[in-house]
Amino acid sequence: MSMRRLGALDFRGVRERRSGAFSSEIWFGEKCLILGTFDTAEEAARAYDAAAWRLWRPRREMNFPDVSMSQRAQDLVPLPRLFTDEDRRDHRRRQRRLAIAEMDVEAMSVWCECFPQDIVNERQFYKQRRTEREARRTERAAYWEDKRARKQAAQLKMKLGEASSWDFEDERYADAYIQTSEEDITESESENDM
Repeated sequence: MSMRRLGALDFRGVRERRSGAFSSEIWFGEKCLILGTFDTAEEAARAYDAAAWRLWRPRREMNFPDVSMSQRAQDLVPLPRLFTDEDRRDHRRRQRRLAIAEMDVEAMSVWCECFPQDIVNERQFYKQRRTEREARRTERAAYWEDKRARKQAAQLKMKLGEASSWDFEDERYADAYIQTSEEDITESESENDM
């Protein structure tokens, strides 16, 4: 009886590639776990057995069911990282995003070379916006500080008894009861922004 070379069809979970290498894979639920590429069909079959052993598959589903139980799966073959279909989809998605980002950077560099005045105009525009925003903030802060100061002065005068000559229509009397809470400040800021 002559010895024949075992091929991929003789083992469970083993495929022969066009390059002559053998790949091993195992199904786990609805996911196909790729175990790697090997030089011989026997190595790929042992990788399949190691994964089957780790997934608690029955011995009849293994390629080498006669291997003693004392020989652990780690001894059969080290299990490489398992790639699932979801991993591949995530990788393709990331590759597409990376390609788009690279194209954007390339387009921006070409645009900057062709239209340098646009860059200068954009920077001036944002600088002017920042200046205007800072001016509005400073103005608002000064307004609220003045409002708080007037309220404190009016309340102090009322406590000292100097406000007795004020009537209800006097503006200084109204300053004593002026609203300076955060809610009032927020409402006024949103009204000023519109």
